[in-house]
Amino acid sequence: MADTAITVEGAHKTYGEKKARKAGKAKAAETSEGGKGVKKALDGLDLHVARGTVHGVLGPNGAGKTTLVRVLSTLLRPDSGRVEVAGYDVLTEARAVRFRIGLLGQHAALDEELGGRQNLEMFARLHHLGARHARVRADELLERFDLADTGRKPVRAYSGGMRRRLDLAASLVTAPEILFLDEPTTGLDPRGRAEVWAAVRSLVDGGTTVLLTTQYLEEADQLAHRVSVVDRGRVIADGTPDELKSRTGGDRIDVVLRDAGQLGAAVALLPVPEAGVSVDVDRRLLSAPVTDRMTALSGVVRALEEAGIDAEDVALRRPTLDEVFLHLTGTHKEAV
Repeated sequence: MADTAITVEGAHKTYGEKKARKAGKAKAAETSEGGKGVKKALDGLDLHVARGTVHGVLGPNGAGKTTLVRVLSTLLRPDSGRVEVAGYDVLTEARAVRFRIGLLGQHAALDEELGGRQNLEMFARLHHLGARHARVRADELLERFDLADTGRKPVRAYSGGMRRRLDLAASLVTAPEILFLDEPTTGLDPRGRAEVWAAVRSLVDGGTTVLLTTQYLEEADQLAHRVSVVDRGRVIADGTPDELKSRTGGDRIDVVLRDAGQLGAAVALLPVPEAGVSVDVDRRLLSAPVTDRMTALSGVVRALEEAGIDAEDVALRRPTLDEVFLHLTGTHKEAV
């Protein structure tokens, strides 16, 4: 399909003991299963990514996210299934795929002693650009990522956000159609993450397709047009962030009480079965799904007043992707 940048249908990838050892420590964590040393990293995975969008991939550790990126970027061969990137088969047309993609891994691939411009020129020359073309391309990317004033500064003097933006610029030396971002903001502070998010949005505005794996659910919520939740090598849910949030029961009402001792009495006043109410004693918080937003809000406020229960705050909100993730996988959100 012309509007599809990535097609994955029935992809399988299994690691055995020998393959797991070759993959190294990071992959060993993903390939272990019950101590047997064998893991179905991809188990019939299906994925379709539209051109010119950001597609988020979420899942617990060992779900198959990194394996998926490695297969799509031709670093690993799938055991079976159909995998196409930019219309090319990753097995039979790997060279054509590599010509059209960029990859930003979890760790920066920059020379810390060189300046930003020198790093970009080096990457350009490695991609067989001539010296003059490499200089022009480096200047273009420094300007695009708001790094023009730091081009001569050694990378070791860059902030985390600047370093990651330079790393992102390096992955775009060949102006790829499709960019794979594997946890691009891990370890960055909020300002650094915001800088990278702005850069990604700019890329998509220019027509680049982005496949994003992330451990920050907020990141997928901020950037992704669609999200696929992966667990045990399969996609178990797929949709827009709003569509996925609706699966947890639609809107929620949060009630923060002044006195934690009144939580039990307040639970009985919420317009849902007690089993559907989550209670956080430390935060004096009750949270419950509701269907009719305004009726529920006014009803809860009135019931609390009549019962003499003092509420510090009552608010309506949409479910978070954290709650969606927990609902779908039953896995602690920190294991994404």
